Amino acid sequence: MANEGESQQQNPNEGQTSAEAMSGATEARTAADHLKSAAGAVADEYRGRAEEAWNDARYRVRGFQEDSEQYVRENPTKAVFTALGIGFVLGLIFRR
Repeated sequence: MANEGESQQQNPNEGQTSAEAMSGATEARTAADHLKSAAGAVADEYRGRAEEAWNDARYRVRGFQEDSEQYVRENPTKAVFTALGIGFVLGLIFRR
């Protein structure tokens, strides 16, 4: 009979433990959902910044390309000699 009393006392504790586990699991899910939404917001912010940087870089490169083309059309001789000089220097550097 002593064993029956012990088993009856363990059953209520098991119920409490199960309820506590369910409560903990619910809290963990809620915390995970909050973390997921916060991470998504941060990711969206960084994605926006990256897009702005990419668009700015594309704009600058396009402007540099247009300026270079205009310079070559206005000064073809200088452009050819400059390209030859740069190529010669790079050839010396990479030859070593």
